[in-house]
Amino acid sequence: MEIHGTIIRFLEHLEIERNFSAQSLRAYANDLKQFEEYLGTQGTASLAACTHLTLRGYLAGLSVQDYRRRSVARKLASVRSLFRWLHRRQELTENPARLLRTPKLDRNLPKFLDEQQVNALLNAPGRDWSGLRDRAILELLYATGLRVSELVRLDLADLEFSRGTLRAFGKGRKERLLPLLPAAVSALKEWLAVRTQPPRARQGLEPGIKAVFVNQRGTRLTDRSVRRQMDAYVETAALACHVTPHTLRHSFATHLLNHGADLRDVQELLGHAHLATTQVYTHVTTARMLDVYERTHPSAGKGPLGVAS
Repeated sequence: MEIHGTIIRFLEHLEIERNFSAQSLRAYANDLKQFEEYLGTQGTASLAACTHLTLRGYLAGLSVQDYRRRSVARKLASVRSLFRWLHRRQELTENPARLLRTPKLDRNLPKFLDEQQVNALLNAPGRDWSGLRDRAILELLYATGLRVSELVRLDLADLEFSRGTLRAFGKGRKERLLPLLPAAVSALKEWLAVRTQPPRARQGLEPGIKAVFVNQRGTRLTDRSVRRQMDAYVETAALACHVTPHTLRHSFATHLLNHGADLRDVQELLGHAHLATTQVYTHVTTARMLDVYERTHPSAGKGPLGVAS
């Protein structure tokens, strides 16, 4: 079983059959290229020749290269997915990755903006063509909790203003309907009124372009472009923190829970397959509550009798 060709087939499976985003595909390709290079150094010419000990050796090599646990876990997940796919296709009689243990990860709480910071960011874009587009993007990310990969895949047919909803396709092309808040609807309509006149397209937007968000040349906007634009608006809004599109997703979930939303409703809005993934935001709100308590309660920092400890 030739290694390089098998990896290419697996990546095609992820792209065509599982509808992985371009960013996810790049991550899998990089991880599996590194694994392929390791097998070459070991003289392993076939994936069928890989054993549990082969994979443990690969993981041990990553550890001595000072990769963080989270990076090692991601690389392990890529290799594990490859062998699981081969086993399901009956190209391997045994799955050597089945018993590999994932490194224990430190749980990092999601970073989010407070409501004042969000408002500053939403008001940062101007009123020109790009500004109207970017304001609609920021409003939509915060109003719906969309992933940036879901946002750039939106087509005009996914917007239903009459019902006040949009249709999003998440990981594995799982579909969900999301409510559109009035502020997001207003920003979207302003953007759609100028969308067909991209400033660097010679003859305007071509009729066949279905993307909601396009660049100045009239082609579909990429997630990388959204991140680059957001960096500029963070500077404009004078936010002293690192902000990504995912920060707005975290802010969306955290603010909903802070205002009393049910955890399962937030899970559905975010498109999480498992409630445990959403529960991390309860830790965020609890940490915030404790911080507020420590800063504001008269007896904070004192012993049980109100005496400073």
